[in-house]
Amino acid sequence: MNGGRFDLAVVGAGLNGSLLALAAGEAGLRTVLVDRIPLDSLAEPNFDGRTTAVAYTSKRLFDALGIWPAVADQAEPILDIRISDSGHDGRASPFFLHFDHREAAEGEEDAPPMGWIVENRFLRAALLRQLTSCPSVEIVAPDEVVDTRRDESRAELVLRTGRRIQAALVASAEGRFGALREEAGIGAQAWSYRQIAIVLVAHHERPHRGVAQEKFLPGGPFAILPMCDGERGEHRSSIVWTERADLARRLLQLDAPPFQAEFARRFGSHLGHAEPAGPRWSYPLSLVHADRYVDTRLVLVGDAAHGIHPIAGQGYNLGVRDIAALVEVLIEARRLGLDVGAADTLERYARWRRADNFAMVAATDVLNRLFSNDAPPLRLARDLGLAAVHRMPAMRRFFARHAMGLVGDLPKLIRGERP
Repeated sequence: MNGGRFDLAVVGAGLNGSLLALAAGEAGLRTVLVDRIPLDSLAEPNFDGRTTAVAYTSKRLFDALGIWPAVADQAEPILDIRISDSGHDGRASPFFLHFDHREAAEGEEDAPPMGWIVENRFLRAALLRQLTSCPSVEIVAPDEVVDTRRDESRAELVLRTGRRIQAALVASAEGRFGALREEAGIGAQAWSYRQIAIVLVAHHERPHRGVAQEKFLPGGPFAILPMCDGERGEHRSSIVWTERADLARRLLQLDAPPFQAEFARRFGSHLGHAEPAGPRWSYPLSLVHADRYVDTRLVLVGDAAHGIHPIAGQGYNLGVRDIAALVEVLIEARRLGLDVGAADTLERYARWRRADNFAMVAATDVLNRLFSNDAPPLRLARDLGLAAVHRMPAMRRFFARHAMGLVGDLPKLIRGERP
């Protein structure tokens, strides 16, 4: 690609930034993607031990962009979700809430999974392959933005190597504490949960049968997410184990036998003997929600706009919907001969996405505060609430369709269509 002016400059090549660059490039926008580390390293097994819950509608976007065939063999369907409350001993309450993917189906259509669990490294590798073959996208990595200049007519990024990039619009996909948001003076509601997520892969005796489980423990949720079987046929699940920060640090320092004992107490015996396999990763948990999503020729997407607790597994899917909405707004503006970086163009994106994002930010925050404690009155209220919803098919269907991303004003890419 030549060195001329771009329609869109994306800063940050994580899962959100790479997807935005690809979606914009596939739609015909001249796009440049900038990251400070080589993109090949993002797909290495030891870079990121996490998995991503890809909602049904996010998968439709991946289909529309040609990404899904590259990850389908490594994507484990989520057929059911089981939510239960547990005490310090890890034993589940007799009250629970169960979602079946068939409840969310409409009419006589085949019931699709509610989502899929995919290892981040496979998603990153698939995105990189698509990006490198997209003629409308230029990848600039490793390099780093050291200065930005934005006014009513254009935006310019100055890179550490000395290169200057001009674009109609800059998108920050840098994560929760991105420099571009701070530089623009965009404030945010932000706080630490004083929790750490311990992430690992577990092997277990019995197959998970596509059931995702979330056990609410006093220190935070303990999620057991179904993964594809390993190369030697091992039954595997991805574990997102939330604990108070001080306890999590002590757990991470344990040798294998005591760590296994703590893990087994929380995991339970429903899948037979289970034990961690491979490395442990850890991530501090916090909430960040930007006061606004746009500034002069600047737009925030994904975690740069809203970083939420992983309690519902919806953080990445919110970012996917951001990307679909933004690309649709930009393409419609260009078709009308309008400036894709103009304030009124960006405000349409902000209005479209803010209500959906705020609802999920608030819901995950309330859920984490409600369930991450062991106060007897709250435990009783939680148990009764889970049992009540479990007995209400209409409510179960409503929540299942929300988890699949089927509710609200859906962008075209989320519906599986090109903008």
